Amino acid sequence: MRFLVRDRLLGIGEDYWIEDEHGRKVFLVDGKAMRLRDTFELKDTQGRVLIDIHQKMFALRDTMVIERDGEGLATIKRKRLSLLRNHYRVALADGSELDVSGKILDREFVVEYDDQVLAVISRRWLHLRETYGVDVVREDADPALLIAVAVCVIHLAEKEREDD
Repeated sequence: MRFLVRDRLLGIGEDYWIEDEHGRKVFLVDGKAMRLRDTFELKDTQGRVLIDIHQKMFALRDTMVIERDGEGLATIKRKRLSLLRNHYRVALADGSELDVSGKILDREFVVEYDDQVLAVISRRWLHLRETYGVDVVREDADPALLIAVAVCVIHLAEKEREDD
């Protein structure tokens, strides 16, 4: 499953559609402006909220939280020792972890579980300069969760760059 995200629209308070590889709208990322913390909602085409994404308010390092139906699904934060590449850890509610690594700001990274690739985020195979793809590799993976993870790590990396 391949999804296309318009890169320059990614921001708080801006809404944007994520399309499938055929150009059909699949998910709406609804950025919530004027909040104390960074907040997004991932919605389906009927407007139902599938995933809620928000910044954790009181944390030593920037942390994003992903929830589904009011229940914690995952927390995302940058790994402490990641000198050469951007490296993020996604702690899932069931105790397992996803590993996100690569060039986040360049939109070239992978999401892995137990050394198996779940999704590849890339601009390489797209002709549109301001678009990147989320290619969900495994059929049993949750596309909404993987898109939410991509949105979170890009947001955290951009925020970190602004703070430097």
